[in-house]
Amino acid sequence: MERYNLTHVSQFYLMSFSEDPDLQPILFGLFLSMYLVTVLGNLLIILAISSDSHLHTPMYFFLCNLSLADIGFTSSTVPKLIVDILTHSRVISYGGCLTQLSLFLFFGCMDDVLLTVMAYDRFVAICHPLHYAVIMNPHCCILLLLLSVFVSVVDSQLQNFTALQVTCFKDVGIASFFCETSKFLDLSCSDTIIKNIVTYMVGVLFGFFPVSGIIFSYYKIVSVLLKIPSSAGRSKAFSTCSSHLLVVCLFCGTGIGTYRGSNPSYSSRKGMVASLMYTVVTPMLNPFIYSLRNKDISSTLKRLHFWKI
Repeated sequence: MERYNLTHVSQFYLMSFSEDPDLQPILFGLFLSMYLVTVLGNLLIILAISSDSHLHTPMYFFLCNLSLADIGFTSSTVPKLIVDILTHSRVISYGGCLTQLSLFLFFGCMDDVLLTVMAYDRFVAICHPLHYAVIMNPHCCILLLLLSVFVSVVDSQLQNFTALQVTCFKDVGIASFFCETSKFLDLSCSDTIIKNIVTYMVGVLFGFFPVSGIIFSYYKIVSVLLKIPSSAGRSKAFSTCSSHLLVVCLFCGTGIGTYRGSNPSYSSRKGMVASLMYTVVTPMLNPFIYSLRNKDISSTLKRLHFWKI
């Protein structure tokens, strides 16, 4: 395979879902509608929380920021995909690829850390209800949000710096519909062992530990719930975190699928489908999960609907 020098590689070619011309209008309509549903759904969640003073609590504060992160997460990849289908072009510039990679990693990590923070919020609310207002005070909430932003910036820039170390490419075709770190590093001519070690270390630090925190929080929550004598009491307590648990399972499940899809033994098509579930389907379903399973959000959205009428 021909070797390219960085000074001569100014653009890359992304992989398409289908080369069939008859399928392009269908794919365009599908991805555009999914993107609009994702953005509008998350904006509705933000509007509902902002307009109802009863929802100005730590849990909904973090949910509001999660919705913002979801909009940024899906916006880092889907608009480019839609434009590519519309223009029949799969080209992305070198700078555009690194920018997309950075934004995708930032908002993806932001989602991950915010879900961990929300698990901690539920842990404090259920396991330490008498001290909840003291522990989860506004100052603490702001600090946790800033910590989420800081961790996300560090994660994205570390992996972006690793990608910048690639100075020679053996191909210019990225086996995905957007710039992924693993797919980008696969194009390197040089030995990628060190780069892969850095990538996996970052994955452990910013992936394993947040998931471990979520698992630990729910372990403690379940332990407390099992001590509640009445089933009605257990059901009421668990209802406050069921939506979050569903979103965590969806996010982690599709994330694991994306990680497995980056394995060379997986076909590019399967990897793209896994990435699509992670980057598009999950952010799209989050507003539905919170609006349908959360009575506070659901009632506020109904009031907003009747107020507009």
